[in-house]
Amino acid sequence: MEILDAVFYLFALMIVGSASVVVFSKNIMYSAFALLFTLFGVAGLYVLLNADFLAVTQIMIYIGGILILIIFGVMMTNKIRGVDIKTGVSGKVQVYSAGAAVLVLGITMISIFNNTEWLIKDAPALDATIKPIGRLLLTDYLIAFEAASVLLLAAIIGAAMIARRKKA
Repeated sequence: MEILDAVFYLFALMIVGSASVVVFSKNIMYSAFALLFTLFGVAGLYVLLNADFLAVTQIMIYIGGILILIIFGVMMTNKIRGVDIKTGVSGKVQVYSAGAAVLVLGITMISIFNNTEWLIKDAPALDATIKPIGRLLLTDYLIAFEAASVLLLAAIIGAAMIARRKKA
């Protein structure tokens, strides 16, 4: 086994382990911090695939933006008491139906994996992707890039105005 294979399996184990903590943890803060490791693992897989732009985007947007927003939201609302969230279906029904779905999906994936003729060849050497993507964003797709930035700015200003609005 080569070192890249070992690193891949390490990232895959980290993703599966932390994703299972996200799903099965009863504490939402533990789930949020486990999601951090899941997203870092995905970014690591992007690095192994030589998709450096996607790896940096994964870290900046998902970890730096969305996950921090989730953690702040949880920290700000953990003082709320008396809210009882229930589902309409019994917990056992959900576990059995989810288990059946996972079993069917697993059997399907194993049969596809075993019955596929895999073409194995050496991967070509890849160049970095950040420089060409940056050049395209600032030349050919500049209007779309600026329109997205203006839209995000308007959303931030709107969210700030809604948050500061005083109740009459």
